[in-house]
Amino acid sequence: MEHRALGRQGLEVAAVGLGTMGMTLAYGAADEAGGGATIRRAYELGVTMFDTAELYGLGTGSSERLVGQAVASFRDEIALATKFGFDMAAQPLGSGLDSRPEHIREVVENSLRYLGTDHIDVLYQHRVDPAVPIEDVAGTVGELVAAGKVKFFGLSEAGPDTIRRAHAVHPVSALQTEYSIFERDVEREVLPLVRELGIGFVAYSPLGRGFLTDDVKPASAYPADDMRSTDPRWQPGNYERNAAATAELRTLAAEKGITVTQLALAWLLAQGHDIVPIPGTRNPNRLEENVASADVHLDSADLERVRAILPGGSFGSRYIPEHMPAW
Repeated sequence: MEHRALGRQGLEVAAVGLGTMGMTLAYGAADEAGGGATIRRAYELGVTMFDTAELYGLGTGSSERLVGQAVASFRDEIALATKFGFDMAAQPLGSGLDSRPEHIREVVENSLRYLGTDHIDVLYQHRVDPAVPIEDVAGTVGELVAAGKVKFFGLSEAGPDTIRRAHAVHPVSALQTEYSIFERDVEREVLPLVRELGIGFVAYSPLGRGFLTDDVKPASAYPADDMRSTDPRWQPGNYERNAAATAELRTLAAEKGITVTQLALAWLLAQGHDIVPIPGTRNPNRLEENVASADVHLDSADLERVRAILPGGSFGSRYIPEHMPAW
């Protein structure tokens, strides 16, 4: 699989990575055994970037332990990415932020222990904390880089001003934000800025949280512990319009001899060689489908047809209001 450079500090990974949130959080019951097998299969298929976070383990370290144990035999051949920035004691989960320098250091020590490693390849601030100057966050991560505990600094869901200010203190290698055929807000300001600064882009939820697949159903068909049960794009009215658009995308994909999932990932990869999508899955077959998208070529006519089908992205917001990241 093609490798891509993220940033100008030396981070290089395979064109398609693996997000692990859904193995322990947000998409129904955790599946640690299946998750471990999927991670190991991803490595066999050439994936070299594995993404987790403190939040994904609900404060218990379960996600980072899962990832760390699964990659133990090939740890030095891949990039491990994790995130800090939430107050794990705040309820409901994800409602509180904490990027105080002392908390960052505490989370990193825990992450190193859970991952079973002596360094984190990419350390992201998971969400911007308005109570802590981003300069303090960048400075703290810079100290961790100098100490050898972290290799590269990343931001997640940060806006242009935050990105500039952070990058001025310590180089940002990657910005991780939602980007897909369904969600294209970053194209207006964020993508041009990170390209100006030489920052790579890691696209999470590149499959619209599963809508851009062959297995999608309305919100009411998902259990309460699955985030799609409340996602605005799955609600009545939005769901039908998004499903119709996806059906058109599926027709285009069939003409190309690929799946709609591969079309969605190939579309993202075609947006620039500084973009690495990290689709998440627990299913080895889905994983193979995702990785194969790196070999799909879309010409300019294909890319234009995709944008014609969904000129402004999906119908419905990508989060409920209380979970919407603030740039």
